[in-house]
Amino acid sequence: MNGTPRAIALGIVLAALALPACSTAAGVQSDFVPKTLHVGSDIEYAPIEFFKENTATPQGLDYDLAQALGAQLGVKVRFVNDTDFAGIIGALRAGRFDVVMSAMNDTPERRGRGVDFVDYFRAGSSMLVRKGNPERIATLDDLCGHTVAVQRGTTQDTDVLVPEAAKCPPGEGLGVLRFEKDADALQQVKNGRAVADVEDFPVAAYNAATSGHGADFDVVPQQVGDIGAYGIAVPHDRPVLRDRLRAALQTLIDDGTYARVLSRWNVAAGAVKTATINGAG
Repeated sequence: MNGTPRAIALGIVLAALALPACSTAAGVQSDFVPKTLHVGSDIEYAPIEFFKENTATPQGLDYDLAQALGAQLGVKVRFVNDTDFAGIIGALRAGRFDVVMSAMNDTPERRGRGVDFVDYFRAGSSMLVRKGNPERIATLDDLCGHTVAVQRGTTQDTDVLVPEAAKCPPGEGLGVLRFEKDADALQQVKNGRAVADVEDFPVAAYNAATSGHGADFDVVPQQVGDIGAYGIAVPHDRPVLRDRLRAALQTLIDDGTYARVLSRWNVAAGAVKTATINGAG
């Protein structure tokens, strides 16, 4: 019996070290594909993600694509809509959900906040103006001397309007009204407080076609800013989940499911041919 307790204790320690982690400290997720994939999303951005009228049922490009990815992975998918867009990466890193799908552009700044991106769509930015474009807005420079509206924390806010405001000449400053929801930014254009709302092109096209049955807004023809990539944001410390999502997305691209989802929402022009990780500039 001499030495047996120590040997048993050592065996227990070694066995514990050999087991895969299933859970860690609060707010930190172990790296596996869960039976239910919780997707953080700010569901207020038609046609990418939005609620069916008078219901709490989500729909849109991101929702349909996430469901297809879940079917490919053999897991359920549940959308979580409890965080504003500006704080959604922080909520992801805190473990509130597994990934983010929320028309989020893959950018170096966001990667620097602790996430990787599985890129799945490409879209530029557009200016949405009142019907008839009474202020004759044609380019970003035309916004100088006016007030515009935007959803806080978006690429249009940080990468388009902030640098543009810095370029405006003295006496012709660019005022920016920032809101947590794009619907609130749209309302400012509709009521005349802002001359434009800057948002992703497919969203602007959808809003122009549907708001007031097409009577409220026009889309300025020239897109602004760089063409960006939407990505599924996955925490840096979950490479297994990230790589499984990339492989599942590539399968959907190859078998035609991806194309059918994009066509359903009239956004086929934003299709990618290859599922990439951190593939945007």
